[in-house]
Amino acid sequence: MNFEELKNQADEKWNQLNDSPTPVIRVGTAMCGHASGAFRVIQALKTLLAEKKIDAIIEEVGCIGLCYAEPLIDIKKQGKSRLFFNNVSVNNIEEIVEEYLVNNKIKNASTLGYLGKEGSVFNEPDLNTLPGIALQERIALRNAGHTAPGDIFQYIANGGYSGLNKALSTMEPSDVIEEVKNSGLRGRGGAAFPTGIKWSFLVGSPGPTKYILCNCEEGDPGAFNDKGILESDPHTLLEGLLIAGYATGASNGIVFIRHGHDGPINRTEEAIKQAKELGILGKDIFGSGFDFDIEVSLTGESYVAGEETALMEAVEGKRSMPRYRPPFPAAFGVWGKPSNINNVKSLSYAPEIISKGADWFSSIGVNKSTGTAIVCLSGDVNQPGLYEVPMGLTLQQVINDLGGGMKKDQTLKLLQTGGPLGGVLGPDSTDIHIDFDEMRAAGAIFGSGGIIVGSNKVCAVDLTRILVAFCQFESCGKCFPCRLGMEHLLEIVERISNFESQPGDMDLMKSVGGTMESGSLCGHGQLGFGPIRSAITHFEEDFRLHIEERICPTGSCNNPKIVPKNTRPYAQDFVAGVKND
Repeated sequence: MNFEELKNQADEKWNQLNDSPTPVIRVGTAMCGHASGAFRVIQALKTLLAEKKIDAIIEEVGCIGLCYAEPLIDIKKQGKSRLFFNNVSVNNIEEIVEEYLVNNKIKNASTLGYLGKEGSVFNEPDLNTLPGIALQERIALRNAGHTAPGDIFQYIANGGYSGLNKALSTMEPSDVIEEVKNSGLRGRGGAAFPTGIKWSFLVGSPGPTKYILCNCEEGDPGAFNDKGILESDPHTLLEGLLIAGYATGASNGIVFIRHGHDGPINRTEEAIKQAKELGILGKDIFGSGFDFDIEVSLTGESYVAGEETALMEAVEGKRSMPRYRPPFPAAFGVWGKPSNINNVKSLSYAPEIISKGADWFSSIGVNKSTGTAIVCLSGDVNQPGLYEVPMGLTLQQVINDLGGGMKKDQTLKLLQTGGPLGGVLGPDSTDIHIDFDEMRAAGAIFGSGGIIVGSNKVCAVDLTRILVAFCQFESCGKCFPCRLGMEHLLEIVERISNFESQPGDMDLMKSVGGTMESGSLCGHGQLGFGPIRSAITHFEEDFRLHIEERICPTGSCNNPKIVPKNTRPYAQDFVAGVKND
């Protein structure tokens, strides 16, 4: 079946769904919805509809971005706008069904309560006025919360695979790479390397077997956008992989996901199955002569597996440990074949870049950071969520406009950005823009998009201890600067946290950190001192109080934290802190 026939079929199905006389109920079932009880709500909803003999279509969708409002459902009746209900539970679902589906009335207490003005009815146009929605410019997440990730026809009806069709029918592979280069797209996995240039490294490598690998290991506490894309709209990743494969002459794609993350795994595997059934994967795609296949590969819980050469080792069934380079992946990658490794977000931008052009994408953003940033906002803010916004927003806008400001009776003290290898910024850093280069110059990185907001109740020394403990636990141990350096840094920070510091501890940490930066094999060790350096820079007073006056400004460090080495609690502390927000 050619693309035009698929598109016509998809459009017909989509129109039938939107014009259906049967109400359509969409339920957000991404990670945030799942954690909030969305599947319990679905089960209660199905039971209730059956009891009342009400005919309705229930669709599982992804995250619209308002994670704090989950479980979030919306109901679309024929001829009416979608009506949204937030924080739905098994306790109030009957009220919603009885009032709206049966009696066609709306009780304000059931609709998007504290999101809108008191007494207002929150339908789709109203939703778009919320700062958390209005400030977004969704590209990679354009379909999230609106289409069912398990229905390939909904993806196609909303422009899906048109970028691939354009590339295969009207562009040479070199044209695709030039378009991505001209867009200014930079890798969204943390290094921010130009994506088009990275793809070009693979072009000259001999075939016929070459691999495009997608990195969805995503082990950063506080980052959940890669898996959010796979749960909400997996076909946008598959289309990006196909476009990258065509541009580089690759034959196979591998999506690398951490074992146990069932939502992203199941939805990606189902998307691959559907694409194969329609001939979008496999031989002679859209009659172009281009062949490409995709599979999912799983790894255990290993943070270092996110490093590109360690990822390839894991794909091959080995322990996740970085390789020495050279040779580089474009020459000798997975299974010894030429390979290119990209982040989920980087690949998910490609379909829209090819569809709408490089100039369109480069017009969004700021300076050399073009396009959008997908921010995972958590911590001491009122409205944590998954927000895709234009590059160039200030951290102040992220906290206040997207996050709804600080929680009651709390003031901003710090921001932890870029994951545990990122940096710690002070309250005077809120004028910094989301810009790869500006944030790096400030002593932090945007990394994979996590921004954790800390209030005046957070001790900078205690937070640093948690970050270093996580990094120490996750070191693979292959190179001694990282293996021993992380141990030493953790011992020193523990001493400071326990009011047992020794003269010269601060200088010793800087010396160890310098050795790690210059001698470690991969970014885990090279960046491992970053959180300490930035914390000392912005919170020197917190460290001074611990070292000189033996007090903690927040009381967080008043109980000694003596934990056996190589155990999990430190990492669990940090992850639990994020999940509890």
